[in-house]
Amino acid sequence: MRLEDFLLAHFSRLSKMYLRDRVNNELCEVNGRWENIGYRLRPNDLVEIVVDPERETSMLPEEMALDIIFEDDELIVLNKPAGVLVHPSHRENRGTLLNGLVYYLNRHDVTLLTPAIRPGLPHRLDKDTSGVLVVAKTKLAQRNLTRSFMRKLVEKRYLAIVVGSPEQDRGEIEAPIGRDAEAKFWKVMPEGKPALSRFCVLKRSNGHSLVELEPVTGRTNQLRIHCQHLGHPILGDHQRGGCASERLYLHAHRIAFPHPRTGEKLAFAAPKPKEFDDVFANFRAIGCES
Repeated sequence: MRLEDFLLAHFSRLSKMYLRDRVNNELCEVNGRWENIGYRLRPNDLVEIVVDPERETSMLPEEMALDIIFEDDELIVLNKPAGVLVHPSHRENRGTLLNGLVYYLNRHDVTLLTPAIRPGLPHRLDKDTSGVLVVAKTKLAQRNLTRSFMRKLVEKRYLAIVVGSPEQDRGEIEAPIGRDAEAKFWKVMPEGKPALSRFCVLKRSNGHSLVELEPVTGRTNQLRIHCQHLGHPILGDHQRGGCASERLYLHAHRIAFPHPRTGEKLAFAAPKPKEFDDVFANFRAIGCES
């Protein structure tokens, strides 16, 4: 067993991020030596670690409403609302989707002190993005789903309302993305990593356009950055010129992937939020809507 998996099994209420931090800061020893999280344990190894058992964790269960689209023994597919964090951060560790999932998956455990099922996140959505999200219920599902994402076996489509009207009905946006260390901001940078997005305009009206977006690569904030680079930032993305709005108009609409156990191809969709239609009360339909 890897050291990281061993620690997660023995400190089920502490977050993976916190335990990794303990190891990386040399606060964990195996047989008196500092090891990394990938170290393979052997019988009779002695593991010593310094932790704060009172620390708030990502495994703290909280009852909340979940919009579940599909569920079986291996995974859950749900529709995430805008404005909700997927997992705890250093500043927010309550009210996240992960807190709600821990409660839901372990709701038959009366104590809820040591969750038997730890939800795994093979991918993420930003706090302000709504839409379809896949969650693993087992280690096998987590491993295989993560592998599918890494091997680009997952098809994703987003809907966004952008400011203005792109000249083309469909096209590609290819621009490298990097992190400006001084500004602590992700943006198009010549020295960044290659990034490619595809877009298709579905509707135009009232100075805005509804577009379908496909992130061919998976860089941080890729769709928001590429829409800004195209000259048509996403409505509500005020950091990138998208004007102030009650929400970020970016929605993970569809996803398709192989089942982590059977390999069967699955496809799911999260309905377009009502507020998207409100922007287009008098739209003119065009082109390639499906």
